[in-house]
Amino acid sequence: MTFDTIILGAGAAGMMCAAHCGGRVLVIDHAKAPGEKIRISGGGRCNFTNMYAGPDNFLSQNSHFCKSALARYTQWDFIDLVGRHKIAWHEKTLGQLFCDGSSKQIIQLLLSEMDRAGAELWLRTELKDLRKTDSGFMLDFDREGQRLNVTCTNLVLATGGKSIPKMGATGLAYDIARQFGLRITDTRAALVPLTFSDGKFKDLSGVSLPVRLSNDRTSFDEALLFTHRGLSGPAVLQLSSYWREGEAIRVNMIPDLPLFDLLRDQRQAAGRKALTTELARHLPARLVDYLSQNIQMQGNLADQPDSALTKLTAALSNWELTPSGTEGYRTAEVTLGGIDTDDLSSKTMEARNVPGLYAIGEAVDITGWLGGYNFQWAWSSGHAAGTAIAAH
Repeated sequence: MTFDTIILGAGAAGMMCAAHCGGRVLVIDHAKAPGEKIRISGGGRCNFTNMYAGPDNFLSQNSHFCKSALARYTQWDFIDLVGRHKIAWHEKTLGQLFCDGSSKQIIQLLLSEMDRAGAELWLRTELKDLRKTDSGFMLDFDREGQRLNVTCTNLVLATGGKSIPKMGATGLAYDIARQFGLRITDTRAALVPLTFSDGKFKDLSGVSLPVRLSNDRTSFDEALLFTHRGLSGPAVLQLSSYWREGEAIRVNMIPDLPLFDLLRDQRQAAGRKALTTELARHLPARLVDYLSQNIQMQGNLADQPDSALTKLTAALSNWELTPSGTEGYRTAEVTLGGIDTDDLSSKTMEARNVPGLYAIGEAVDITGWLGGYNFQWAWSSGHAAGTAIAAH
């Protein structure tokens, strides 16, 4: 059995690529349904792109690599595709675009585009062997109890990274890349909650607030959520991609609040009010109770000199914490690192030294921020590889 192109992985990038390859295309996946990460994303509504997606929203050892693909297939191109399929959408916050209905609409969009292009899809199919031939690649699959031998001219690695192994993530793309001499940069869980081994925030589980979360490299102004195991929420997930073991992070709980002035004014107007009562107007009450164990908050407002209020606001704006780790690939939204971009063409996603071998999506050392950026990379890189294959 012979195909022009075989795509390993029926996720966002793989299906997007299949819609643009031309010729006889086969997409294979070991899962029982395509687009499983799409299905669960965005609380079931799929944060399918971001209005502000650009190269600065991606991490890689080569910060320039993603520019070509992102410029050639932009968020506006995908938004136009969504519109052509009559999928209603809305902006939630910070440019994040979601389906009004279900994430399954995005999966159906991709399947429809694949059908239009004549691509085949084999599910519950497991790769057993892969080797290079003079004219391309030879693959052995197990499908429905049968061993099938298939050949192709082009092979696309679109199996993603290691994140969420319960959904079948294995790092297969890395193994195949190594088999053909491509390098793999260090990988780690990204967009993932941070943990604290002492369970210090167990009593605060469920409390959330807007913060400015930072380390020595960057900062994010978004929500923080306390959990039984540590810290989560958008701000934490964002910073986790920039955090390394042993490093401290800083939490500003009053990033845009002139708390010193507010407390001083209230000292004049309601001096008999307890300081903690007034603070609970601006911060979650459970958090105020927790912080009062280590920060001086006793007494009434009238008892607080300016120096005490200055010290208090400084503590609330620079709470330093050192996480013990992350929740790992089990809950990570994406994998940081992957197939070294130095071994790929930024315009076509083809391996420089292995003609016909392509790598796209999360398998590549390109990791986006939280908020639809990683889906946009899937659309852009899948489109880049697909159109390059079609042009051959």
